[in-house]
Amino acid sequence: MTKTKSLREKYNEEVKSALKEKFGYTNDMMIPKLSKIVINMGVGEASHNSKIAESIQAQLSKIAGQHAVVTKAKKSIASYKLREGMPVGAMATLRGERMYDFLQKLICIILPRIRDFRGISAKSFDGRGNYTLGLKEQSLFPEISYEEVDLVKGMNISIITTANTDDEARELLRLLGMPFKGLK
Repeated sequence: MTKTKSLREKYNEEVKSALKEKFGYTNDMMIPKLSKIVINMGVGEASHNSKIAESIQAQLSKIAGQHAVVTKAKKSIASYKLREGMPVGAMATLRGERMYDFLQKLICIILPRIRDFRGISAKSFDGRGNYTLGLKEQSLFPEISYEEVDLVKGMNISIITTANTDDEARELLRLLGMPFKGLK
C-alpha cells in the first residue's frame, strides 16, 4: 500500500522548484508559500439569538479542527438593530500542518462535492497575492451532518500567501492542486 503525499511534502518536493524555475528566484526565501488560512462565517441573526452564534461556533470548530472564535460587532448600527459587542459570526485561523491538511481536504473533498462544479474563479485575488473563496453552505464538509444544521450559512475561506503578485500566488495554488477555471 502506497502512502499519499501530504500537501506540505508536495510543496517542498515539487512546487518550490517549479516556482523557482518559472519566476527565476535567486534565493529560496523569495519563493512564495502559504502563510495562513482564515475561515469566516458571518451570521447577522446571531446578534438576536445567542444559540445561533454558539451552533455556528461549534460547527466551524468541527470544520477547522480547532476552536473557533466568536466575532463581535465593533460599532453600533441602529438600522440593523446592532449594538457594539453583539456576536455577528465566527472565525478560525489555521497555520502550519492544520492549514495544509485543511487545504488538501478543500481541494480533494469539498470542492468536488459542489453541484455542477467546473472549477473556481481565478479572479478572486486581492492584488497582494491572497485568495478568497466563498462557499454557500457548511454542509459540504463531511464533519457536519444534515441533522445538526439548523441554519444554512455560507463561509469565506481566505488563503493568505507570501507572494508579492497575484500571478505568483495563482501559480502557487495551481501547483498545489487548486482547480481554477480555464487554467492548465
